[in-house]
Amino acid sequence: MSHPRILVLYAHPAPHRSRINRRLAEAARSQGGELMHDLYETYPDFFIDVAREQALAEQAELLVFLHPLRWYSMPALLKEWVDSVLVPGWAYGPGANALKGKGYLLAATTGSPLASYREGEPNGRPFADFLPPFEQTAARCGMRWLAPHILHGANSASEADIDAHVAAFRARLAHFLQSPANETTPHGS
Repeated sequence: MSHPRILVLYAHPAPHRSRINRRLAEAARSQGGELMHDLYETYPDFFIDVAREQALAEQAELLVFLHPLRWYSMPALLKEWVDSVLVPGWAYGPGANALKGKGYLLAATTGSPLASYREGEPNGRPFADFLPPFEQTAARCGMRWLAPHILHGANSASEADIDAHVAAFRARLAHFLQSPANETTPHGS
C-alpha cells in the first residue's frame, strides 16, 4: 500500500496526562494502513506545514480527529490545523474537491459524564447540541460524517470501560481497513 487509507489527526496538548486518548492513539498506530499523526509532537510551535498536511489529507480515505473535547471544542492546535489546512479552493468552495467523499470520524473524550449533558445539569444541553461545528466542517468539505466515537466521563472511567472503548475504536478502524477502497463506512456509522 503506497498511501495510508486512514489519517489519524491526534491532538492532545498534554498526552502524558491522558488516560484514554493516548491509548486510542496507540491502538490506531498498531493497525497498519493508517498514519498516526501527533500534531502536538509535529508542530510544538504551531507552525503548520500546510502543503504537507494537505498532501496527507488528500491521500487518505478517512480522517480521524482524535482529541479530548476542551470547552466544547477541539484543542487549540487542531483548530489551527483546521483554519490553516481546510482553505477555500482546496477543501471547499468552487472547484474544491480534495476531501470530497472522504470519511470524517470524530473520536473524542469528555471529562463529564453523559448525564451532565442535559438541561439543569452543568453542561445545560444534550451532547448532540455540541456536535454541529464538527458536522458542518465535514459537510462544508464534502466529507461523509460518521457516527462519532465518544467516551464520556473520561476522568472517572473504569479500566474496563476504557479497555472496551479502545477495543471498539480498534474494531472500527480494522473494519474500515478491511472494506474495499472507496466503499467504506466504519462500523457504527
